[in-house]
Amino acid sequence: MATAPETAERPEEPDAEPESAVATARRQLERAAAHLDIDGNVVERLKHPRRVSRVSLPLERDDGSVTVYTGYRAQHDSVRGPYKGGLRYHPEVSEDECVGLAMWMTWKCAVMDLPFGGAKGGVVVDPKDLSSGEKERLTRRFAQELRADVGPMTDIPAPDMGTDPETMGWFMDAYSMQEGETTPGVVTGKPPVIGGSYGREEAPGRSVAIITREAVDYYDWDLTDTTVAVQGFGSVGANAARLLDEWGATVVAVSDVDGAIYDPDGLDTNDVMGHDERPGMVSGYDAPETLSNEALLELDVDVLIPAAIGNVVTESNVADVRADMVVEGANGPTTFAADEILESRGVPVIPDILANAGGVTVSYFEWLQDINRRSWSLERVNQELETEMLAAWDDVRSTFDRSDDLSWRDAAYVVGLQRVVDAHTARGLWP
Repeated sequence: MATAPETAERPEEPDAEPESAVATARRQLERAAAHLDIDGNVVERLKHPRRVSRVSLPLERDDGSVTVYTGYRAQHDSVRGPYKGGLRYHPEVSEDECVGLAMWMTWKCAVMDLPFGGAKGGVVVDPKDLSSGEKERLTRRFAQELRADVGPMTDIPAPDMGTDPETMGWFMDAYSMQEGETTPGVVTGKPPVIGGSYGREEAPGRSVAIITREAVDYYDWDLTDTTVAVQGFGSVGANAARLLDEWGATVVAVSDVDGAIYDPDGLDTNDVMGHDERPGMVSGYDAPETLSNEALLELDVDVLIPAAIGNVVTESNVADVRADMVVEGANGPTTFAADEILESRGVPVIPDILANAGGVTVSYFEWLQDINRRSWSLERVNQELETEMLAAWDDVRSTFDRSDDLSWRDAAYVVGLQRVVDAHTARGLWP
């Protein structure tokens, strides 16, 4: 049974500066490469993106003033197919972040055995500061500036933090107008009425739930006796929590940006509205206890799912994490140092590049539907996603089982890296 964290005061420790996404991604690459007999020159190539575009985006505001924003698009590797990755609108978007996340997308696509490489991009902006009209104008300008870099056979963006299906619709329309023909396959995550796939928004959360279910079964736990805490009750966390609740797990705590709610007997996750559905609903919900987001990470639960932002489990707080398993719903929620500490304690960490890969997998389904001009039903999407997630889980699990010194993250990286390296070896190096 889950228990709330102790409230006794502890001496405050200064937080170390979190490692950048690109530094973490390179460390993980080197660690995975050490487990494989591969050409070091290929590994060296994979430490660097193929291209990073930096663009200026002048935006006329509603009051007539002009603000110039900065946008990025990092393209890491395309040896297995077109670049694929999200576009985020966030004040802390940076080149290093985009490069690191693009590297993770390369491994994620390879782990899922999708014919894509990795990319990531975004605009340095707080979307809450934009009106709907300003956000649309900014998106259309971004599409214009990236026109030479993206395309259905080149680089296919998708929604991410601060963007949504509507944003992707604007991007697709701007690109299509510039090209002179409707090109739905230039982005994924669009509304279904203009070529989007049913089930795309729910897919990352659904995959987190599927992988959690399989990991719980792997360790011979009973899902109906498993307690779960979910940090971040947005599109990923809410969908994961509701599915796990439906399958019999006890979801004892969830949170949004304003705080967390806790019920040791289990929350009715369908009664709690997610942050994307109604901001502030989670922390304002009538629950037995309210907690801080940080305190949620310290709950004594079977499974902790950090599904909000990156770098939330760090060297400074990992000693207080009492979960028996961590399943990463967000991208990069566990720092490299914290990951090593959890591993030394025997706490399995199921990595993001496997657990939340449902988003890019259903994006692949959407891309197939777009280029074939044939839509799939929601039932087919969910069935295909289940099949792909179980296949990827089996690949990673069998790699994990074959070695005594691989963590779950190592095993996922070994699977993905081997596929990328094999593709580079088969294609060779352009002179």
